[in-house]
Amino acid sequence: MSWTFRKAEKKDSDRINELFIEMLQTIYNTDRVNGYSEGDLDRFFDGRDEWVCIAVDGEKIIAFLSIEVHHEDEEYIYLDDLSVTKQYRNSGIGTELIRKAEGYAKEIHISAICLHVEKSNTAAFRLYERLGYGIYEDQGSRYLMIKNI
Repeated sequence: MSWTFRKAEKKDSDRINELFIEMLQTIYNTDRVNGYSEGDLDRFFDGRDEWVCIAVDGEKIIAFLSIEVHHEDEEYIYLDDLSVTKQYRNSGIGTELIRKAEGYAKEIHISAICLHVEKSNTAAFRLYERLGYGIYEDQGSRYLMIKNI
């Protein structure tokens, strides 16, 4: 395990987008997917609550998790996108990224984390279940899952 974790910076945007495309290609089993639009990731680099946690092996970004903080009627963290490049899957990186988000939730005193998972993405669903996330709502092709911290 030679990887480390850090907060992403704007200069990491292109690699994050590549990993996002790789994730979509895997989930939907097609190369016909679109990455982020120009500026979509900027909100994660403005120094506010939201951020992207990346895993790095040497100088190479190998995984990321985008973490959104919502201050609405009920405060919660939403885990938007999680992608681990193919050669590093099933090595514990996804678990560690989620643990980083859970630690952040505790740090900022937010007690709920939620995420969506496509029903077809059985590996991700099993990961989230193993980490204590439960189905909150069946939304057709995907589930909304939640965990209270």
